[in-house]
Amino acid sequence: MHITKQLAIFLENRPGMLARVCDALAEHKINIYAISTSDTIDHTVMRMVVSDYRKAMHVFEEHGTLVVEDDVLMLEGDNKPGSLAAIAHKLTAAKINIEYAYCATPPTAKKGLLVLRVQDAKRALKVLNS
Repeated sequence: MHITKQLAIFLENRPGMLARVCDALAEHKINIYAISTSDTIDHTVMRMVVSDYRKAMHVFEEHGTLVVEDDVLMLEGDNKPGSLAAIAHKLTAAKINIEYAYCATPPTAKKGLLVLRVQDAKRALKVLNS
C-alpha cells in the first residue's frame, strides 16, 4: 500500500484513441499498471497509473494532450468478500471521502490491485496502515 501518481488524460471520445495512447506509452517503454476511463458525449477522461509518470506526462504533452497528475492510493489486497468493505469502513471512521476507485482482479487470484482517490492521501495511508 502506497501513494503514487495517477495521470488523467482528456481525449476525444472516438475510435482509436485508446490504441494511440497505448502505442505512445509502449514506444517509450512505459508500462500501464492500472487504467480506467469515463466518457461523456464528446470526450473521455482516461485515468492511469504507469511505471514512469513523468516520462508519460512528457509524451502526452508533446502530443498536445491535456494531462493532470494527482496522488492516489494503490493497494494490493486480498481477493475475498469484505476486503473493500473493511477499507471503506476504516476511511469512513476517519471521515475520509473516497472520491472514486477502480480495480480488477481475476476470480482465481489471491490478491487484487485497488486504486483509490481520496481527499487526503497521506492521512488515508496512515489510517489504513494503523
